[in-house]
Amino acid sequence: MKIRKMFAILILLTAIGVMGYAGTRLYKADQVYRKGNAVYEDLTDRIREKAEHPQETAAALPEKQKPKTYIPAFNTDFKALKKVNEDSAAWLYSPGTMINYPVMKANDYNYYLKHLPDGTWNANGSLFIDYNNAPDFSEPLTVIYGHHMKSEAMFGSLKGYKAQSYYKKHPFMYLYTQKRNYRIDLMYGAVIAAGQWSRQGFMYSGNVESLVAYAAENTTFKSDVSYKIGDRLVALSTCSYEYNEARYVVIGVLRNEY
Repeated sequence: MKIRKMFAILILLTAIGVMGYAGTRLYKADQVYRKGNAVYEDLTDRIREKAEHPQETAAALPEKQKPKTYIPAFNTDFKALKKVNEDSAAWLYSPGTMINYPVMKANDYNYYLKHLPDGTWNANGSLFIDYNNAPDFSEPLTVIYGHHMKSEAMFGSLKGYKAQSYYKKHPFMYLYTQKRNYRIDLMYGAVIAAGQWSRQGFMYSGNVESLVAYAAENTTFKSDVSYKIGDRLVALSTCSYEYNEARYVVIGVLRNEY
């Protein structure tokens, strides 16, 4: 009887220990993510400047000149952003979502997976351009990678594009660069295996037609966005969980902001 009682106590103590260890791990992970989010909030406050909102003055314009789409009421201070990190290449913003981040130009596939734009190690990582791409989005295809966070931070909200209703609410994003501001008209979203992505070289501009064909065949939403040879595309890539090593890629056409 005593042995059973001691055994039960031992199991209870072990369970408490495991729960305590797990709780500590979760707390530390939460603190890391909170710290990363705080850095991004601070960056946004410093880099994104309030500007005149086109909708606020639209009433004074003739009907034909009124803006047809929502245009964010912010400017991006690239001079200040470059002081934070010379790798800063752009700023990506998606109205109504958590996507409102700088985009870094990486030299590999690893560094910005675990580093913030200011160089701090953090599990949030950064959004970053494929190192094979030019940082000015001048190529036929530019790929931006980001983590799929459960909180929907970084590229966690991209999973929403697996539903047509979400696409209807968020059909475009905005991309700001030093030379020009753009709107990304989203065209396709598709799940693809990481191995296939690599084998077919979908990250290379020379294979853009193959990527578009695959995405059109497997898209999770339908759009009226047209694409023609000569257009520049942006692909936003993050992890997906349909199977091991799955990726979800949302592809859009780069247009002038207005």
